[in-house]
Amino acid sequence: MSVAVGAFRELPRALRSLRHRNYRLFIGGQIISLVGTWLQSVAQSWLVYRLTGSSFLLGLAGFCGQIPVFILAPLGGAVADRHARRNLLVATQSAAMLLAFTLGALTLLGRVRVIDVFVLAALLGVVNAFDVPARQSFVVEMVGRDDLPNAIALNSSVFNSARTLGPAVAGVLVAVIGEGWCFVLNGASYLAVIACLLRMDVRPAAPTSRPGSALDDIVDGFRFVARTGPIRALLLLLGLVSLLAMPFSVLMPIFADRILHSGARGLGLLMAATGLGALAAAVLLAFRASARGLGRWVALSASGFGLSLVLFTLSRSLWLSVALLSLVGFCMVLQMAASNTLLQTLAPDALRGRVMAVYSMMLMGMAPFGALLAGAAASRIGAPAALAAGGAVSFLGALLFATRLPRLRVEARALIAAQQLAGGEPADEVISARS
Repeated sequence: MSVAVGAFRELPRALRSLRHRNYRLFIGGQIISLVGTWLQSVAQSWLVYRLTGSSFLLGLAGFCGQIPVFILAPLGGAVADRHARRNLLVATQSAAMLLAFTLGALTLLGRVRVIDVFVLAALLGVVNAFDVPARQSFVVEMVGRDDLPNAIALNSSVFNSARTLGPAVAGVLVAVIGEGWCFVLNGASYLAVIACLLRMDVRPAAPTSRPGSALDDIVDGFRFVARTGPIRALLLLLGLVSLLAMPFSVLMPIFADRILHSGARGLGLLMAATGLGALAAAVLLAFRASARGLGRWVALSASGFGLSLVLFTLSRSLWLSVALLSLVGFCMVLQMAASNTLLQTLAPDALRGRVMAVYSMMLMGMAPFGALLAGAAASRIGAPAALAAGGAVSFLGALLFATRLPRLRVEARALIAAQQLAGGEPADEVISARS
């Protein structure tokens, strides 16, 4: 045992969060869960397309799965702040497992209908509205504040590694074993995740037992976000970029086919380039020692995201487009992960779940609206103009954030000082001019 502990103490700085046993269990569960997630996502898309042949219904299935996060995440955040987060995650993972097994059984029995897929996708979205805030706010309980930036970066590395390789592996499995067995395998993957959660030795911050209803908690959470300048600014910028810039992937088939004339091969290269850029950003963040200076990184990455999207719309060369989309993916994940770290560093423990619920709304909840907006704009003014407009507005939003950064820095220091006076754990300065 002492040899194992000593080995983990010698881990490189980029892997320092793995010295925490609970986090090692968590990240192991995440790897297994992401394999199942890609199986479910690819198989569900193929199933809807096979049943209907409709691209509209394909998009509607995605909308059904994401819109509950936007509507119900505030309630999920309130629940995460009132109850033990590990127990809540066990419940949400169990519910997701049952949904996956249900879809698998219906498909294997040949009784699945497209309405069944929509209903089960919406129910999974409801589960995610509770799962995501609990999972995001649970990380600090496993690693503490000092290793929180590294833990978030490692999560992002695992996610983007799966994002780069997962769809290809999932596509092969869908062809070999069929959609139904893919859903069953996804359901089985939750068993490993639940086992990892149950094996943890967690001493969470005591859930707050407060008078009042869950609605009061939701209102308190929104009030805190609205009156706290640094948190409000981070979330508004993230929401703007999520609505106008992140839906670029929806329009990639148009660019690959009609603009770059590269077909399915080009589409695969473009999406892989985005994933590789995203992975590079996550690895870079893993080498940071603290959250100091991440406010500046948010401003630079958001402006780089918008600008690189505008340049991408001007390219007519496949390889130049691939290079620009690598930069898009890099900036996108840099902004997301840096914002996540800052929000969790600034949020008091008693409000962490609700703050991360609003983060989920801005990041995931805006996605279905952004996809619809991008599609509608592309049909009217063309895909390049629609994407360029979204990138330009995102760039301007990042510039506005950058101009306010000095004042936000002062407010962030005051917020941290107030937490320390109230007995919270010490934290670094989190919005600094220096990286």
